Amino acid sequence: MKTSPGLVLNGQGGSNLYLILLIENFITHIFLGEKEQMKIAKLLAGAIALVGLQDVFAQEQFTYNEHVAQIINENCVVCHQEGGIGPMHLTNFDQVRPWAPLIQLKVANREMPPYAYDHGIGIQDLIGDWRLTQEEINTIVAWVNAGSPRGDVDVIAPVAQVKTPGQWNFEAELGAPDLIVPSSSYDIPANGNDLWLREIVDPGLTASVASNCIKAVQVKPRGDAAAVVHHANSIVFTEDENGDFSRSGMLTEYAMGKWGEQVPDDVCRTLPAGAQIQWNIHMFPGGVGATAQGKMIKGNVVEIGLWFHGEEFGEQDGIYKQDLAQYSLGSQDDLVIPPNGYYMTQGFHSFDHPVRVDSFQPHGHLRMNAASLEVFYPATGRTEPISQISKWSATWHHSHLYEPDVAPLIPAGAVLVLKQWYDNTANNPHNPDPDMWVVGGSRTGDEMTHAWIAITHLDDEGYEKRVAERQVKQNSSVAGSD
Repeated sequence: MKTSPGLVLNGQGGSNLYLILLIENFITHIFLGEKEQMKIAKLLAGAIALVGLQDVFAQEQFTYNEHVAQIINENCVVCHQEGGIGPMHLTNFDQVRPWAPLIQLKVANREMPPYAYDHGIGIQDLIGDWRLTQEEINTIVAWVNAGSPRGDVDVIAPVAQVKTPGQWNFEAELGAPDLIVPSSSYDIPANGNDLWLREIVDPGLTASVASNCIKAVQVKPRGDAAAVVHHANSIVFTEDENGDFSRSGMLTEYAMGKWGEQVPDDVCRTLPAGAQIQWNIHMFPGGVGATAQGKMIKGNVVEIGLWFHGEEFGEQDGIYKQDLAQYSLGSQDDLVIPPNGYYMTQGFHSFDHPVRVDSFQPHGHLRMNAASLEVFYPATGRTEPISQISKWSATWHHSHLYEPDVAPLIPAGAVLVLKQWYDNTANNPHNPDPDMWVVGGSRTGDEMTHAWIAITHLDDEGYEKRVAERQVKQNSSVAGSD
């Protein structure tokens, strides 16, 4: 008889399974009335749940070659390979096997892959979601409990098809960037105080390129500087008729661990012709987090990669403008976190026209540990949860990109509610010193309180059209399930 192990991390499921099978045999082989059989069957189901067995009649022997290799290759090797930021390599069985118990622990606790985003709260359909499915987690846990077997040597484990550490994140899908905007070269010492590089560069935007809508954008520090470059903001400056340059918006934002941004197919973000880009790069000598190398980085260059649509894309009907902007949670100057204490900030933002929220990226430093996004509807008094991140980390600033079909459609006057939480105690594993007063500021040891949000600006017609399209899809889905 085959049975399927659940999340039994202590490896003590065997004796419990034997007892349950004896009970099952008792039920099926002695004469009992139908009601008595039903009562005992319910008790048996409860016993199964208590010992963590999901289905005692369908166990499968999981092996590396047949089951686990594909999960690790598709989700882990991108960082855990030669030249990657992972502290160990996980490209084959011999490399994976010694780390199997640690892999099990990190995967079961949803600490790896490193994508902190709460399940069951708000929108779950995300572009570039790194989270493993529960089935994948169960497979790895059961494999380790069984002794982490290699499996049939005649079965060839699939080869990882992942980018190399030096490649652009969207290169496999979109090819090489259409435009690369580099910063100046900069040496970063092995230790010392925070450093900032602020400069203006000419990206060489011709009129033909500037008229094209941006498809995707990525900021890429050099590989050995990934733990050193805390953030790298790129601000757009344009020249007026008097020859003076003034700020006209953001190109993109980068913070440690950010993968990049993909712009939805029904919106357009552009760069004005002749625009200049101001780099604002914050570096922490020695690095932050588990991947910090603590050594001098010579000649680091940070690059922006841009992919564009063709000229005809922006000429389509129903294409709306999108922008990326910083949304503050109150005044950063008021942020004061006491030693061994906690803190919370809130921010409220509304629009005089309907919008769609395309992405959400909370930002903070070493004491911040959680964030959320909600929408409050004044007309009904209802508050709707959109996203929550309960185990936020400064080493992984993910931009959570909502699938276009579920991205929040916000009517005019509705309020975005942003919340962030801070833990300045010894319980925070990222906290360098819980005995310090922490204030708002730009240094790594200070704190920040804002979020980067990509907004598509709609008119009433565009908003009502998208609401109606979703209603039709929802009705079709309901009808199809009948």
